[in-house]
Amino acid sequence: MQNNQEFIDKAEDVADNILRSGKKILPILGRFFLISTFVEDGFRMYYQWNEQRDYINTSWNCGTFIANLFVFINLFGQLIGSFLILAQKHVKQVCFSLLVIIFLQSLAYSILWDMKFLMRSLSLCGAVMLILAESKQEARSIFVGVPTMDNVHNNPKNLMQLSGRVLLILMFMTLLKFNMNPLDLFRNLVGSILMLAVAAGYKTKACSLLLCIWLMILNVTMHNFWRHRSGSIMNDYKKFDFFQTLSVIGGLMMLVTLGPGGVSLDERKKMY
Repeated sequence: MQNNQEFIDKAEDVADNILRSGKKILPILGRFFLISTFVEDGFRMYYQWNEQRDYINTSWNCGTFIANLFVFINLFGQLIGSFLILAQKHVKQVCFSLLVIIFLQSLAYSILWDMKFLMRSLSLCGAVMLILAESKQEARSIFVGVPTMDNVHNNPKNLMQLSGRVLLILMFMTLLKFNMNPLDLFRNLVGSILMLAVAAGYKTKACSLLLCIWLMILNVTMHNFWRHRSGSIMNDYKKFDFFQTLSVIGGLMMLVTLGPGGVSLDERKKMY
Protein backbone atom coordinates (compact mmCIF):
# COMPACT_ATOMS: atom_id res chain seq x y z
CA MET A 1 0.00 0.00 0.00
CA GLN A 2 2.84 2.34 0.87
CA ASN A 3 4.54 1.56 -2.45
CA ASN A 4 1.32 2.43 -4.28
CA GLN A 5 1.08 5.73 -2.40
CA GLU A 6 4.71 6.53 -3.25
CA PHE A 7 4.04 5.76 -6.92
CA ILE A 8 0.98 8.06 -6.95
CA ASP A 9 2.94 10.84 -5.20
CA LYS A 10 5.73 10.56 -7.77
CA ALA A 11 3.20 10.58 -10.61
CA GLU A 12 1.66 13.74 -9.13
CA ASP A 13 5.11 15.37 -8.98
CA VAL A 14 5.65 14.44 -12.65
CA ALA A 15 2.23 15.89 -13.54
CA ASP A 16 3.08 19.14 -11.72
CA ASN A 17 6.43 19.36 -13.54
CA ILE A 18 4.72 18.77 -16.90
CA LEU A 19 2.12 21.40 -16.04
CA ARG A 20 4.76 23.95 -15.06
CA SER A 21 6.86 23.33 -18.19
CA GLY A 22 3.87 23.11 -20.53
CA LYS A 23 1.41 25.48 -18.86
CA LYS A 24 0.95 27.39 -22.13
CA ILE A 25 0.90 24.51 -24.61
CA LEU A 26 -1.14 21.97 -22.57
CA PRO A 27 -4.45 23.93 -22.57
CA ILE A 28 -4.05 24.64 -26.31
CA LEU A 29 -3.35 20.96 -27.00
CA GLY A 30 -6.29 20.00 -24.80
CA ARG A 31 -8.66 22.28 -26.72
CA PHE A 32 -7.30 21.02 -30.04
CA PHE A 33 -7.89 17.39 -29.07
CA LEU A 34 -11.27 18.22 -27.58
CA ILE A 35 -12.68 19.84 -30.71
CA SER A 36 -11.30 17.09 -33.01
CA THR A 37 -14.48 15.01 -32.97
CA PHE A 38 -16.61 18.06 -33.81
CA VAL A 39 -14.31 18.94 -36.71
CA GLU A 40 -14.33 15.35 -37.98
CA ASP A 41 -18.11 15.13 -37.69
CA GLY A 42 -18.55 18.52 -39.34
CA PHE A 43 -16.57 17.39 -42.38
CA ARG A 44 -18.46 14.09 -42.30
CA MET A 45 -21.68 16.10 -42.69
CA TYR A 46 -20.17 17.92 -45.69
CA TYR A 47 -18.92 14.83 -47.52
CA GLN A 48 -21.97 12.71 -46.63
CA TRP A 49 -24.59 15.44 -46.92
CA ASN A 50 -26.98 13.40 -49.10
CA GLU A 51 -26.61 10.23 -47.02
CA GLN A 52 -27.12 12.06 -43.72
CA ARG A 53 -30.12 13.98 -45.09
CA ASP A 54 -31.75 10.83 -46.45
CA TYR A 55 -31.14 8.94 -43.20
CA ILE A 56 -32.79 11.67 -41.09
CA ASN A 57 -35.68 12.00 -43.54
CA THR A 58 -36.26 8.24 -43.67
CA SER A 59 -35.91 7.69 -39.92
CA TRP A 60 -38.14 10.55 -38.84
CA ASN A 61 -40.25 11.20 -41.95
CA CYS A 62 -39.64 14.91 -41.40
CA GLY A 63 -39.27 16.04 -45.01
CA THR A 64 -36.17 17.10 -46.91
CA PHE A 65 -36.24 20.69 -45.63
CA ILE A 66 -35.97 19.67 -41.95
CA ALA A 67 -33.42 16.96 -42.82
CA ASN A 68 -31.26 19.46 -44.75
CA LEU A 69 -31.60 21.95 -41.89
CA PHE A 70 -30.37 19.30 -39.43
CA VAL A 71 -27.28 18.59 -41.54
CA PHE A 72 -26.66 22.33 -42.02
CA ILE A 73 -26.82 23.02 -38.25
CA ASN A 74 -24.48 20.14 -37.50
CA LEU A 75 -21.99 21.10 -40.19
CA PHE A 76 -21.64 24.80 -39.50
CA GLY A 77 -22.39 24.62 -35.78
CA GLN A 78 -19.56 22.18 -35.17
CA LEU A 79 -16.97 23.70 -37.51
CA ILE A 80 -17.57 27.32 -36.50
CA GLY A 81 -17.86 26.34 -32.84
CA SER A 82 -14.55 24.46 -32.99
CA PHE A 83 -12.80 27.47 -34.52
CA LEU A 84 -14.20 29.81 -31.84
CA ILE A 85 -13.09 27.47 -29.03
CA LEU A 86 -9.54 27.44 -30.41
CA ALA A 87 -9.69 31.24 -30.72
CA GLN A 88 -11.26 31.47 -27.23
CA LYS A 89 -14.07 33.68 -28.51
CA HIS A 90 -17.69 33.49 -27.30
CA VAL A 91 -16.78 30.27 -25.48
CA LYS A 92 -19.87 30.20 -23.25
CA GLN A 93 -22.29 30.49 -26.18
CA VAL A 94 -20.32 27.98 -28.26
CA CYS A 95 -20.25 25.40 -25.45
CA PHE A 96 -24.00 25.60 -25.01
CA SER A 97 -24.42 25.27 -28.79
CA LEU A 98 -22.23 22.16 -28.87
CA LEU A 99 -24.17 20.63 -25.97
CA VAL A 100 -27.39 21.25 -27.92
CA ILE A 101 -25.87 19.61 -31.02
CA ILE A 102 -24.81 16.56 -28.98
CA PHE A 103 -28.38 16.31 -27.65
CA LEU A 104 -29.91 16.69 -31.13
CA GLN A 105 -27.61 14.00 -32.52
CA SER A 106 -28.51 11.69 -29.63
CA LEU A 107 -32.18 12.05 -30.54
CA ALA A 108 -31.76 11.94 -34.31
CA TYR A 109 -29.55 8.84 -34.36
CA SER A 110 -31.41 7.10 -31.48
CA ILE A 111 -28.26 7.19 -29.33
CA LEU A 112 -30.41 7.52 -26.20
CA TRP A 113 -31.36 3.85 -26.52
CA ASP A 114 -27.80 2.56 -27.07
CA MET A 115 -25.93 2.48 -23.75
CA LYS A 116 -22.44 2.52 -25.30
CA PHE A 117 -23.10 5.51 -27.54
CA LEU A 118 -25.04 7.28 -24.79
CA MET A 119 -22.08 7.02 -22.40
CA ARG A 120 -19.75 8.31 -25.12
CA SER A 121 -22.05 11.27 -25.76
CA LEU A 122 -22.24 12.05 -22.03
CA SER A 123 -18.46 11.79 -21.80
CA LEU A 124 -18.19 14.28 -24.65
CA CYS A 125 -20.56 16.58 -22.74
CA GLY A 126 -18.16 16.34 -19.79
CA ALA A 127 -15.27 17.50 -21.97
CA VAL A 128 -17.33 20.49 -23.15
CA MET A 129 -18.24 21.29 -19.53
CA LEU A 130 -14.53 21.58 -18.69
CA ILE A 131 -14.03 24.05 -21.54
CA LEU A 132 -16.95 26.02 -20.10
CA ALA A 133 -15.44 25.82 -16.61
CA GLU A 134 -12.12 27.16 -17.92
CA SER A 135 -13.87 30.24 -19.28
CA LYS A 136 -15.87 30.81 -16.11
CA GLN A 137 -14.47 33.51 -13.88
CA GLU A 138 -14.36 32.83 -10.17
CA ALA A 139 -17.05 34.74 -8.31
CA ARG A 140 -15.65 37.24 -5.84
CA SER A 141 -16.55 36.78 -2.21
CA ILE A 142 -16.50 39.23 0.72
CA PHE A 143 -14.58 36.51 2.56
CA VAL A 144 -11.59 36.61 0.23
CA GLY A 145 -9.17 33.76 0.85
CA VAL A 146 -11.48 32.04 3.35
CA PRO A 147 -12.92 28.83 1.85
CA THR A 148 -16.35 27.83 3.11
CA MET A 149 -18.48 24.79 2.35
CA ASP A 150 -21.21 27.01 0.86
CA ASN A 151 -18.76 28.71 -1.50
CA VAL A 152 -17.31 25.38 -2.56
CA HIS A 153 -20.58 23.65 -3.35
CA ASN A 154 -22.45 26.62 -4.81
CA ASN A 155 -19.66 27.91 -7.03
CA PRO A 156 -20.77 27.24 -10.66
CA LYS A 157 -17.19 26.59 -11.79
CA ASN A 158 -16.71 23.93 -9.11
CA LEU A 159 -19.96 22.24 -10.11
CA MET A 160 -18.93 22.32 -13.79
CA GLN A 161 -15.57 20.74 -12.95
CA LEU A 162 -17.32 18.08 -10.87
CA SER A 163 -19.83 17.19 -13.60
CA GLY A 164 -17.10 17.40 -16.25
CA ARG A 165 -14.74 14.94 -14.58
CA VAL A 166 -17.54 12.51 -13.60
CA LEU A 167 -18.92 12.45 -17.15
CA LEU A 168 -15.45 12.13 -18.68
CA ILE A 169 -14.81 8.73 -17.10
CA LEU A 170 -17.84 7.21 -18.85
CA MET A 171 -15.68 6.96 -21.99
CA PHE A 172 -13.42 4.43 -20.35
CA MET A 173 -16.42 2.31 -19.29
CA THR A 174 -17.21 1.73 -22.98
CA LEU A 175 -13.71 0.28 -23.47
CA LEU A 176 -14.00 -2.34 -20.74
CA LYS A 177 -13.91 -5.96 -21.94
CA PHE A 178 -15.63 -8.46 -19.69
CA ASN A 179 -13.72 -11.69 -20.21
CA MET A 180 -10.99 -13.69 -18.50
CA ASN A 181 -8.18 -12.63 -20.85
CA PRO A 182 -5.27 -11.61 -18.54
CA LEU A 183 -4.40 -8.57 -20.71
CA ASP A 184 -7.99 -7.34 -20.71
CA LEU A 185 -8.26 -7.88 -16.95
CA PHE A 186 -5.10 -5.83 -16.45
CA ARG A 187 -6.46 -3.04 -18.70
CA ASN A 188 -9.75 -3.06 -16.79
CA LEU A 189 -8.02 -2.94 -13.40
CA VAL A 190 -5.63 -0.09 -14.21
CA GLY A 191 -8.24 1.94 -16.03
CA SER A 192 -10.87 1.44 -13.32
CA ILE A 193 -8.51 2.62 -10.56
CA LEU A 194 -7.61 5.75 -12.51
CA MET A 195 -11.24 6.33 -13.47
CA LEU A 196 -12.50 6.16 -9.88
CA ALA A 197 -9.68 8.41 -8.67
CA VAL A 198 -10.56 11.08 -11.28
CA ALA A 199 -14.28 10.87 -10.42
CA ALA A 200 -13.54 11.34 -6.71
CA GLY A 201 -11.01 14.11 -7.38
CA TYR A 202 -8.17 12.21 -5.71
CA LYS A 203 -4.64 13.03 -6.93
CA THR A 204 -6.55 14.39 -9.89
CA LYS A 205 -3.76 15.89 -11.98
CA ALA A 206 -1.56 12.79 -11.77
CA CYS A 207 -4.43 10.35 -12.40
CA SER A 208 -5.80 12.47 -15.27
CA LEU A 209 -2.36 12.54 -16.89
CA LEU A 210 -1.98 8.76 -16.50
CA LEU A 211 -5.50 8.23 -17.86
CA CYS A 212 -4.62 10.45 -20.85
CA ILE A 213 -1.68 8.18 -21.66
CA TRP A 214 -3.72 5.04 -21.01
CA LEU A 215 -6.62 6.15 -23.22
CA MET A 216 -4.21 7.22 -25.98
CA ILE A 217 -2.69 3.72 -26.03
CA LEU A 218 -6.13 2.07 -26.08
CA ASN A 219 -7.36 4.50 -28.72
CA VAL A 220 -4.50 3.79 -31.12
CA THR A 221 -4.72 0.01 -30.65
CA MET A 222 -8.52 -0.39 -30.63
CA HIS A 223 -9.68 2.35 -33.03
CA ASN A 224 -7.02 2.04 -35.74
CA PHE A 225 -9.28 3.18 -38.58
CA TRP A 226 -6.29 3.80 -40.88
CA ARG A 227 -5.86 0.02 -41.26
CA HIS A 228 -9.21 -0.25 -43.04
CA ARG A 229 -10.12 0.80 -46.54
CA SER A 230 -11.25 4.42 -46.77
CA GLY A 231 -15.02 4.60 -47.04
CA SER A 232 -15.60 1.14 -45.59
CA ILE A 233 -17.97 0.60 -42.68
CA MET A 234 -15.12 -0.35 -40.31
CA ASN A 235 -13.10 2.71 -41.32
CA ASP A 236 -16.08 4.98 -40.68
CA TYR A 237 -17.03 3.29 -37.40
CA LYS A 238 -13.51 3.24 -35.95
CA LYS A 239 -12.79 6.81 -37.10
CA PHE A 240 -15.88 8.01 -35.23
CA ASP A 241 -14.75 6.20 -32.05
CA PHE A 242 -11.15 7.39 -32.45
CA PHE A 243 -12.00 11.08 -32.57
CA GLN A 244 -14.57 10.85 -29.80
CA THR A 245 -11.96 9.24 -27.55
CA LEU A 246 -9.43 11.88 -28.61
CA SER A 247 -11.85 14.58 -27.49
CA VAL A 248 -12.13 12.95 -24.07
CA ILE A 249 -8.32 12.86 -23.87
CA GLY A 250 -8.45 16.60 -24.57
CA GLY A 251 -10.93 16.97 -21.71
CA LEU A 252 -8.55 15.11 -19.40
CA MET A 253 -5.76 17.49 -20.45
CA MET A 254 -8.03 20.37 -19.49
CA LEU A 255 -8.57 18.63 -16.14
CA VAL A 256 -4.79 18.43 -15.63
CA THR A 257 -4.64 22.18 -16.27
CA LEU A 258 -7.69 23.21 -14.24
CA GLY A 259 -7.48 20.76 -11.37
CA PRO A 260 -10.48 18.97 -9.83
CA GLY A 261 -12.30 22.02 -8.49
CA GLY A 262 -13.71 22.58 -5.01
CA VAL A 263 -15.90 19.48 -4.85
CA SER A 264 -13.12 16.89 -4.63
CA LEU A 265 -11.02 14.91 -2.20
CA ASP A 266 -7.95 16.95 -3.19
CA GLU A 267 -9.68 20.18 -2.19
CA ARG A 268 -11.10 18.67 0.99
CA LYS A 269 -7.60 17.71 2.13
CA LYS A 270 -6.51 21.34 1.70
CA MET A 271 -9.45 22.61 3.76
CA TYR A 272 -8.85 20.24 6.64
